[in-house]
Amino acid sequence: MLKFAYYPGCSLDSSAREFDLSTRAVSRHLGIEYVEVPDWSCCGASPGHSTSQLLALSLAARNLALAESTGLNVTAPCAACYHRLALACHELTGNQELREEVNQITGRPFNATIKVRSILEVITSVGLEQIATRVVRPLTELKIAAYYGCLLVRPRSVQVDDPENPQIIEKIMAAIGAQTVHWSHKTECCGASLAVSNEEVAIPMVFRILKAASLAGANCLVCACPLCHFNLDMRQGKVNQTLGTDFHLPVFYFTQLLGVAMGLDSRDLSLNTHFMDTAQVLKLVG
Repeated sequence: MLKFAYYPGCSLDSSAREFDLSTRAVSRHLGIEYVEVPDWSCCGASPGHSTSQLLALSLAARNLALAESTGLNVTAPCAACYHRLALACHELTGNQELREEVNQITGRPFNATIKVRSILEVITSVGLEQIATRVVRPLTELKIAAYYGCLLVRPRSVQVDDPENPQIIEKIMAAIGAQTVHWSHKTECCGASLAVSNEEVAIPMVFRILKAASLAGANCLVCACPLCHFNLDMRQGKVNQTLGTDFHLPVFYFTQLLGVAMGLDSRDLSLNTHFMDTAQVLKLVG
């Protein structure tokens, strides 16, 4: 059995409960065990590093030290959390002097003995063939725009896949029978937390992503980031209202569709808590 320390972070404990629930449900079904990081705290995403590099490193390092105490490599489903933890781990592993300074600040020594894995890497470590054997409801009627956003593919030191044309989500979707569209905006920024402070800037960014997905023939989007999901799902209505469009593209976490294909209970996947109704698209797969 695969076993990892699990860092849920703030969003999976609140606004992205769908991601947390579906990740845990799918992982149990695939034989992946998680040990939640004890006494975890905010990793600093997304404003910490814009305030102070030392602050950002220290916030992440405290959680890395707690994860290290489990003796397991750690995964963080949230792309922003993964990004902060993985970057801090990379920087602190390669700089002992900096690590000692940060350890003094946190009071919880991080010895750089673990690795940070994205949830995409953890799920695929089971093997795509093994995932395919668990499928009881192939999602053949779905035409999916796989959306990565910024944080999973940048910078090089922590990127999960190719920064220009990542394919890891497409490979997972193919394993469960779904079609994925070729489109132009899979790694374009959605505005992230800027949507909170400057919605006028973020709305056109979200619009361009939705337009590109729609023109490519997608009937839904799939992501692995709470900020991306929040902007594309919740702000889709505001895009329609502001720009006179009529988008209705449900936005799923990739773990939710994995769970659907595996026949898991819809309540464990939280499919009815989105802003954009998922029912019509899910009817296509029964």
